[in-house]
Amino acid sequence: MTAKRAEAVRVSGITVELSNTSKTLFPDDQVTKGDLVGYYRDIAARMLPYLRDRPLSMERYPDGITGERIVQKNVPRYFPDWIARTRVKKQGGTLVQVICDRPATLVYLANQACIEMHAFLSRTGALDRADQLIFDLDPPDDHRFDQVKHLALGLRQLLEEELELTAFVKTTGGRGLHVHVPLNARDDFDTVRRFARQASDVLAAREPDILTTEQRKDSRGDRVYSDVMRNAYAQTAVAPYSVRARPGAPVATPLDWAELKDASLTPHQFTLRTVGGRLDRLGASDPWAGMARRRYSLARAAQRLAKLAGV
Repeated sequence: MTAKRAEAVRVSGITVELSNTSKTLFPDDQVTKGDLVGYYRDIAARMLPYLRDRPLSMERYPDGITGERIVQKNVPRYFPDWIARTRVKKQGGTLVQVICDRPATLVYLANQACIEMHAFLSRTGALDRADQLIFDLDPPDDHRFDQVKHLALGLRQLLEEELELTAFVKTTGGRGLHVHVPLNARDDFDTVRRFARQASDVLAAREPDILTTEQRKDSRGDRVYSDVMRNAYAQTAVAPYSVRARPGAPVATPLDWAELKDASLTPHQFTLRTVGGRLDRLGASDPWAGMARRRYSLARAAQRLAKLAGV
């Protein structure tokens, strides 16, 4: 019996020990754990700005996407000391969660079969104050993405042209789109969620045949659901450039708004194997460039929104 060859990779000055990199995580696509490690190592420069200072929730699949999903928030004791951590208050106690602030952390998590990474909508130092607002445009099936794109563009018009905020959009790696609004962390989550719900109601009133804000699934019919419930303390959203644990290994991908006008754009278009080519074509440009500089309080926008809503 021969011993398994030890594997390691040097990343940002840190040696990360790897294990079982030939293990298949996506059976239908022959994507291995080594492929996942390589993807997160290569995407680190693009991804880390959206992860720094944000506690992570990790979704691990040690036996691949057809096996058990492990949702892990608390940092295991065996994680190395160089991985950054932060303490997060919860009802009845605290959690210690990962802060992903260096490429080596991404590689280490991938080696733990962490396929999906979900990040807080607030940052350490002000975890109870949202620095992002998010709308999750969630269709009932895979056949309404044209409606999702149309609604996202309508939401952008409402946010940017009428409320004077700045909005950014990404595929989720699932069926829909996420629209993000950067904030200056002055508003608590109740305020942010109330604003998001009211904005969704205004858009739903304009597009009643295709958009709903009904939380009950049996009340939505075949309409797209604008989900704003992630706007709450300690809730998370899938991180930009995170792989999703779904066939095809789709990736949550930041988009330029103009891309939504492309009829060929699909919700699963960007994958672990194709995102690299997309970024090569983009070069130094970034669809989400300037997000850090365009952060606002909701106070003035809320006044404008109240008038639109007739409140």
